Amino acid sequence: MNIVVTGGTGFVGRALCAALFQRGHRVTILTRHTGQVSHQPDVQVQSLHWNARDSGPWEQAFEGADAVINLAGAPIADARWTDSRKQLITDSRVLTTRLLVKALSRRSTKPLTFMSASGIGYYGASDDRRLDEGAMQGQGFLADLCLAWEAEALRAGELGARVVILRTGMVLEQDGGALPKMLLPFRLFAGGPIMPGSQWVSWIHRQDHIRLIEWALTTTTVSGPINAVAPEPVTMKTFCGMLGRLIHRPSWLPVPEAALTIVLGELGTMMTTGQRVIPAKAMAGGYTFLYPTLETALQTILIGTACHGAGESDP
Repeated sequence: MNIVVTGGTGFVGRALCAALFQRGHRVTILTRHTGQVSHQPDVQVQSLHWNARDSGPWEQAFEGADAVINLAGAPIADARWTDSRKQLITDSRVLTTRLLVKALSRRSTKPLTFMSASGIGYYGASDDRRLDEGAMQGQGFLADLCLAWEAEALRAGELGARVVILRTGMVLEQDGGALPKMLLPFRLFAGGPIMPGSQWVSWIHRQDHIRLIEWALTTTTVSGPINAVAPEPVTMKTFCGMLGRLIHRPSWLPVPEAALTIVLGELGTMMTTGQRVIPAKAMAGGYTFLYPTLETALQTILIGTACHGAGESDP
């Protein structure tokens, strides 16, 4: 396939583009940092410069493209949620997605599939209910953000594209995302759960996230939102306890909610609340997870234990 990717130099996008290339696909990355693409010698992909705000020559990448995968967006948890930071987070997703769809509308040939990132923040803070793709939108900044973000992506359906929305949970791997930040206090013997500890963590191994994207690309009967999470979410207390056990560190020092609120403000609520999200659509569609449980995922990441030939089978 001929695939255009935004956000292709990020934590997920970088590994995704490498996997797509190794599968034999032709990949074009739209990026503000074309130099970062050239620093991947084993991955021969094209790159076109864009600023994610304005139309330009980069739109030519859509001619003859089979699919567009939109992963662009400023990091959500890297800074306190000031009003200006919230605006940046929103604009880098909502306006960027709008720009892509408008660019598609001007092309004579249009991609068959438009896939766009979103997040499980769509569901807001919830209790122990198991949330599938049919669950209602929640409340709060992230829920409102995801709703607006998805609405822009769904406009591609008016152009005849099959639209897939990836509502992604915590993506786990050793070279980025939340896991290295969580590991640091444990390695210093100061690790413990973020209180109250009973909040749910819906996670996915990065390899499964990439394979799920590949599966959605080729499974043409799938459309709309897909929960990109593993089938077995865990509580924060369980997550941190397993993390400590695998690296032989205690999980004894809980992080109070009040402390997070003081340090991070509204951003702290993202860590003290959670959602118990289930990948119902993927499981019903026949996708098989390489890492269905947290233990197998963390063992592979932290210890290097192979998981029944992980990475060898097709999605």
